[in-house]
Amino acid sequence: MPLDPAPWQEVHTMQFITTSSITISATPVEPEADWHDRANCLGVDPDLFFPERGASTREAKEVCRGCEVRHDCLEFALQNGEKFGIWGGLSERERRRIRRQRAQVARSTIGA
Repeated sequence: MPLDPAPWQEVHTMQFITTSSITISATPVEPEADWHDRANCLGVDPDLFFPERGASTREAKEVCRGCEVRHDCLEFALQNGEKFGIWGGLSERERRRIRRQRAQVARSTIGA
């Protein structure tokens, strides 16, 4: 039979949000300070990540796929309200969905 934690011990249950291409924490996580120095997109034409409305995002997302700092890049965009471009392999529409889901998790945590 499990014992209740002592009053000074915190019990955390990690929750995650899964999209079609990435799984991230349901609560914001601080990105590493130097994440951009290790990004796959370093040296790639920035215009690729800011396609014209209606243009394909496939090439930009392909650069992001497998990038070791993809989560940090996505967190940076989420925490800084980036409204344009591909960040962490996700479009603004996909990031809006994550922000809504995180807000829902935060409301349910506060109400618990």
